[in-house]
Amino acid sequence: MSREITLTIDGREVTAVEGEMLHDAARKGDVEIPVFCYEPKLGDPVGACRMCLVEIEGIPKLQTSCSTPVREGMVVHTRTEQVKQAQSAVVEFLLVNHPLDCPVCDKGGECPLQDITQGWGPGKSRVIDEKRHFQKPIELSPLIAIDRERCILCYRCVRFSQEVSEDAELQLLDRGDRTFVGTFDDRPYVAPFHGNITELCPVGALTSYTYRFRARPWDIEQAGSVCTLCPSQCNVSFTVRDEKVKRVLGRDNAEVDDGWLCDRGRYGFEMFADAKRVDGPRLKGGAATDWKTAIEAAAAGLLQAGEGRVAAIVGDASNEEGHLVQRIVREALGSPHVDSRPSRGPRRETIVGLAQPNLSARVRDIDDADVILVLGTDPLHSSPILDLRIRKAIRRNGARLAIATERPTALDGGAEAIARYAPGDAHHFILELTRALGGADTVATPLAESLEGAGKVVVVWGERIGSFGATALLDLAKALKLGEADGAGLLEVPDTTNARGLREAGCLPDAGPGLARVSGGKSTEEIRAALESGELTGLLLFGVDPIRDFPDTPAWEAAITAADFVVCFSMFETATAAKADVLFPLETHAEKDGTVTHPDGRLQRVRPSASRPGDIRPNFLVLSELAADLGLTTGIDSQPTAFAALTQAVPFYGSIDDASIGGRGIRWQDTPSGSKSPEPGKAPEPGSPDTQRGALGTIAETAADPRGVASADPGSGASLALGTYRDLWAGLITELNPPLKFLAPEQRVEISLTDANRMGLKNGDAVKVAQNGSSVSATVSIKERMSDGVCFLIEGTAAGNANALLNGGPVSVEITKVEA
Repeated sequence: MSREITLTIDGREVTAVEGEMLHDAARKGDVEIPVFCYEPKLGDPVGACRMCLVEIEGIPKLQTSCSTPVREGMVVHTRTEQVKQAQSAVVEFLLVNHPLDCPVCDKGGECPLQDITQGWGPGKSRVIDEKRHFQKPIELSPLIAIDRERCILCYRCVRFSQEVSEDAELQLLDRGDRTFVGTFDDRPYVAPFHGNITELCPVGALTSYTYRFRARPWDIEQAGSVCTLCPSQCNVSFTVRDEKVKRVLGRDNAEVDDGWLCDRGRYGFEMFADAKRVDGPRLKGGAATDWKTAIEAAAAGLLQAGEGRVAAIVGDASNEEGHLVQRIVREALGSPHVDSRPSRGPRRETIVGLAQPNLSARVRDIDDADVILVLGTDPLHSSPILDLRIRKAIRRNGARLAIATERPTALDGGAEAIARYAPGDAHHFILELTRALGGADTVATPLAESLEGAGKVVVVWGERIGSFGATALLDLAKALKLGEADGAGLLEVPDTTNARGLREAGCLPDAGPGLARVSGGKSTEEIRAALESGELTGLLLFGVDPIRDFPDTPAWEAAITAADFVVCFSMFETATAAKADVLFPLETHAEKDGTVTHPDGRLQRVRPSASRPGDIRPNFLVLSELAADLGLTTGIDSQPTAFAALTQAVPFYGSIDDASIGGRGIRWQDTPSGSKSPEPGKAPEPGSPDTQRGALGTIAETAADPRGVASADPGSGASLALGTYRDLWAGLITELNPPLKFLAPEQRVEISLTDANRMGLKNGDAVKVAQNGSSVSATVSIKERMSDGVCFLIEGTAAGNANALLNGGPVSVEITKVEA
């Protein structure tokens, strides 16, 4: 354990942790030391800019405070003449070649170089020679411009590329005063996190095309909130001008995101003003109407569907909205059919077992883990910020990484042990891994050897391991003794942003608010089947697009068409929204007011930062009015009353209020009411009949053949087992944001080199992937680390959506001739 020590800085006694950097200790003592290159998030300091020089008694030369660890009794001076002269000289030297174009620079007004020049600079220049010149601005990437004349070579952007995202694309090129930041052969810098370099840059050298010349610092306001575009739930700060979002910045929260953002969250805001945005209530056929008429029509249609014959599926929703939807369905319409998962997941008993506080890992536990097991997920695509967190743990703290997935992941290069299993076969692999940890010799033994003897193990697992996989995970947790070691545990990567919050709010077929036991409800896939058969006649869709995002697109089209009445809350005009009898507009995360629950149990506040376009109302108020028209009085007329209703219904949220959530959130497991979480019961046996979504695809499982019906025979011509995954850039977020459109993926079929050679395929070949009479067009992508006998497609693409094939059965790949 590090001990506290006392040192003196400019005559002030400061308490710090032994080994802490002097610059950080000075900040605790309210002593400002200027700096350009130092950024703790980037790792070990490099002392490149020399701006933070200080005088330390007993050391003859000036020292860089960013790279000098503190010790007991140290005496530091930051404002002596020697220090002032050195700092002034550094600023003067930087300004020798730096253009004085502050009035037209986007960084002007929020520029550290401006501030430090005013506070520590010489006040005048002695240089009359011509400054160095570069071509400017240059397109570093389709999203970022670089002005090399402004660059002060602080190394921040290069260090981020080399040491944080580890894409290694940015380099320092040339030598001496001609040194500049660039990429090999001037290739575009395209990487999932590269937008962070614009925020790291302490000058105006790196600017975003989405914000260049859009606003000045005195024109804007900063509004803190949470990004809900993926399960990472990163803390963000919206730059708002004229009540519209102009920029998204990271908001440091070491418990969640370390202050980083993926480019999806950083640049995804321009879709807020897209022409396809639903900006008011509509009736069948897209006819605009007023709110009173729309709500009355929705209530009448749902009542006419009949008691017990309406189902609801919830997706992009806050905890309060999810709680209200399940109340409307269960209490006002007398129906138990509510779900918040794209397809059937674990039963209540398994969910309760996995949610036990002693098994729940925090995000920060990844930092100090001895071993990290990534199971059934690729964090880069499913929860990008966790990818950076895992890389950080390996690079800085020496954590060992083990990976078990169906498909190669972006983290494979840093793994100590890697195992692959067939699509839909996650639960069998987990059972084998558990047996191997018990001493049995199984296919999972090499992976088990990496886990044995580890003090702290954090298992980052994907929801797509399925219901059987989740049940088997409880036995794996026991074998790893996760409930006994502090800092060890399970961290889920769900399919949807607020999956945990919606489950705990009651949006499950067999669990109500607080995961209380209820019965009789149908899961998402059972709802679809019941709509097709006529057993259910009404459907309430909140923030979901089943036709595009759920398995078996044709079946969902038929099911929604067969419904007598459909109410849909949607942000954009989609194929699903077009079939609605009443369509309500959905708020974006920049307009919403409510809470969401991070996968580690942290409640965070989503705060309204921008105005709602058109005639959009707060969704929780619309739901409250709809409930009233259905005869259910909720008493909800504001966000505080909606949150109060939620905390009253969920016992383990009971001691949480808005003040305790604050700007950083709070884990319910760490509150007094956390002890009220439900006790785990007996989980269902892994062999019981069920249907699951495979780790990276959808495979139907039966008691007779738990491995599923989509099988592969490497020697049977073109027959391969199908797996699917959701690419980070697939979906409306990319397609409706002009800056991100170039990243929208076209459908590709990933296969191994062995299978490609066997079928006579090469990279870029046009093929058709067919299953049970349905087919999608794709191009071949040969992957070196892909298992033989399987192929993978992308879900949610605009053309050739893999969800059209996810209806069971063997997969055949046929070569299609491409015309010259």
